Amino acid sequence: MSFSLTYSTMFNPPEEMHERFDAAATRVRASLGKRHGLSIGGEEVMTATFEPVFSPIDHACRLGDFAVADATHVDAAVAAARAAFDGWRHRTMADRLAILRRAADIIEERVYDMGAAVALEVGKNRMEALGEVQETADFFRHYCDDFEKNEGFDRRLPNDPLDGWTSTNRSVMKPHGVWAVIVPFNFPFALAGGPIAAALVTGNTVVMKGAPTTPWSGRMLAECLKDAGLPAGVFNDLGGGSDEVGRALVSHRHVAGVTFTGSHEVGMAIQRQMLNGPWPKPVIAEMGGKNACYVSKHADLERAVLGISRSAFGLSGQKCSALSRVYVDEEVAAELLDRLAKQTDSLAVGDPLDRAVYMGPVATREAYERYQAVVPELAADGGNILAGGHTLTDGALANGYFVAPTLVAAPKEHPLYARELFLPILMVATVKDRDEAMAEINASPLGLTAGVYGNQEEVDWFLDQVEAGVTYVNRPQGATTGAWPGYQPFGGWKGSGCTGCAIASFYYLARYMREQSQTVVE
Repeated sequence: MSFSLTYSTMFNPPEEMHERFDAAATRVRASLGKRHGLSIGGEEVMTATFEPVFSPIDHACRLGDFAVADATHVDAAVAAARAAFDGWRHRTMADRLAILRRAADIIEERVYDMGAAVALEVGKNRMEALGEVQETADFFRHYCDDFEKNEGFDRRLPNDPLDGWTSTNRSVMKPHGVWAVIVPFNFPFALAGGPIAAALVTGNTVVMKGAPTTPWSGRMLAECLKDAGLPAGVFNDLGGGSDEVGRALVSHRHVAGVTFTGSHEVGMAIQRQMLNGPWPKPVIAEMGGKNACYVSKHADLERAVLGISRSAFGLSGQKCSALSRVYVDEEVAAELLDRLAKQTDSLAVGDPLDRAVYMGPVATREAYERYQAVVPELAADGGNILAGGHTLTDGALANGYFVAPTLVAAPKEHPLYARELFLPILMVATVKDRDEAMAEINASPLGLTAGVYGNQEEVDWFLDQVEAGVTYVNRPQGATTGAWPGYQPFGGWKGSGCTGCAIASFYYLARYMREQSQTVVE
């Protein structure tokens, strides 16, 4: 198809895409219930313990039984990755990139079946699920192109100005070794494949640990890499794994670096752990966000309502970039809230594999219970729930973790403006002017994404003042969400990130390498 799927274009796909997804969903549903092992040293490893994984859409839908790793599997995976490292890093750039570009092709070839599997595993609607898998293929291609464009980060420097001698200089970036990738539940395919691609392109080998609720995505990615011809041990998958497995991986003496996506608390603990050794080890951590949007009195409110609702309620608010707080000028606050309430009430919630559904369930029991605990807090301290605020239990929805998208008008002093909820809950505060809005936006210790709707002068001011790594202006496709490799680098400021370099940016691949200066006198 000529249609290019990204998170910006996903709202108007061709009919063929729906037909192919429906066929894939039928195939995938017919194949559920299999037993899946770990992937260590190029082999499928069956462990002593297996855990069933069920879909958040329907608790009776058993996706499969997945091997449970322990510390001995961590040791085995790290040993396999370590043994494969020297051979992998010494492959020619052309050889390494050819394998990884083949992996991208295989992911794209399987995008519909794997998209249907991701929808079942996470509860994403079909377009979000297809987008995640396609994004993973694009990560592989983008990083291969970037590494090639930078000539492998091997730079010839001027010779020393010595009379009678030839003294040559080079700057060479080299891989670290075994790289750990710890993956969140909300993007178990893309936030595995993205950092894995970056680590492998730059010559590292990888051990991955997924989230306990989403091991299937990691297994499918491992199959793609194996089928692409990746040598044994270059990539190893520990499945969903427990917190104990994650700690064993991060603290392993032969793990050279870590990429982590998840909570601020865990991300900070990993960074401290990686500093607590004979030398500091690199960490690339994306640690969530409390993302905000400012709507000025000059905003196009129709555009703002679309962008706000898409960012707040896409993937049931479970994106680290999801919009959770809006600050609106008092002159247009009443109209914006009225429009947002109608838009929120109109969103179709249900089985996300149904093409008419916009919002599926939250992904985990913990999130479902947290939603129920938070709702009474929303109505306290001056909060007014304008839409949603309840679980959905009618008919088939009673079998899953379904909640209503929720809109709350609350004074800016409400305590929940400061807490990352990771739920389909949007809070809106009225402000007197843009300076008051900016003070509230920047008060958060997190700084991942931010959006604005206003005129050009307000936009210029906003981009100059806001403390966030990813910004969007007057965007109906998503007020704070929708980054895609090659189009929008994605990384946080302050407590949302630790490197100052964004995913898929000009500067990202270098984070997986260390520089060696080489001076040779002939």
